[in-house]
Amino acid sequence: MELRQLEHFVTVAEERHFTRAAELLQISQSGLSASIRSLEQELGTSLFIRSTRRVELTTAGQALLADSVRTLASAAAARNAVAAVRGLVRGRLTIGAEPCLGSVDLPAELASFRTANPGVEVRLRYSGSVELVDAVAGGRVDVALVVDTGHTPAGVQLRRLSTQQMLMLCHPDHRFAAETSIPLESLRGEALIGFQEGWGAQALARRAFAAAGFDYRAAMEVNDVHPLLDLVGYNLGVAIVPTSFARKRPDQLRAVELRGDVPAWNVAVAVAEEPSPAAGAFLRQLQPVATAA
Repeated sequence: MELRQLEHFVTVAEERHFTRAAELLQISQSGLSASIRSLEQELGTSLFIRSTRRVELTTAGQALLADSVRTLASAAAARNAVAAVRGLVRGRLTIGAEPCLGSVDLPAELASFRTANPGVEVRLRYSGSVELVDAVAGGRVDVALVVDTGHTPAGVQLRRLSTQQMLMLCHPDHRFAAETSIPLESLRGEALIGFQEGWGAQALARRAFAAAGFDYRAAMEVNDVHPLLDLVGYNLGVAIVPTSFARKRPDQLRAVELRGDVPAWNVAVAVAEEPSPAAGAFLRQLQPVATAA
């Protein structure tokens, strides 16, 4: 069993698709398939259930995945440690982020980092904060820009970058639009527009509603801020969002403060307790953002 085979296996497992995995690995699809078949023959079992549209892990594949990720991470850490002794930052840096956090210009930060560290291959993935924190804990992501939802697995540390207030956003014709502030309890039974499970605003709203004694139930769920603003703009419901979201359409929507036990929108960097040299370099680059906050 070779590290190259494990890298091929993990990439297919993450992408659930041989063609996309081959493109990421920059090898032919036939070469990737041959590598996976060789690994399966060595292990004496199938690792994937193949279909015309996607592939799924078998039970054996699921058992192999976590150890494969750890093995590849350990091998990369060893190579990077040697490079660091030589004063070089090498390897791969996988960065995760929840979109529209409102405190970090991520494209600009990535451009600066790549210019300063040309020997590092940078990968980026967007997802919800809860999933990204778990990905850092599992070694699948090196650094993640997330909302602190209170979910911090063992081995992960959060470094705060900024804080915002959570507000209620509504249409100008809504009955709350003329109010300066309302108690959180006023939203009991209100039609809600929210984000999908695991996204920062959804997790914070759910926690706030639970503290107020009623359930969070969103009538409509999205995975991006712009569709959410569109739906609120058609008066289909209200949304619980951070201040930066409300500022996107100040002339079209109304932001109302919430009274009660409402968690703050704390943007943070999630990173392993012992970050890789590349992750450490990226954290040092973000330090002025944290200091300003």
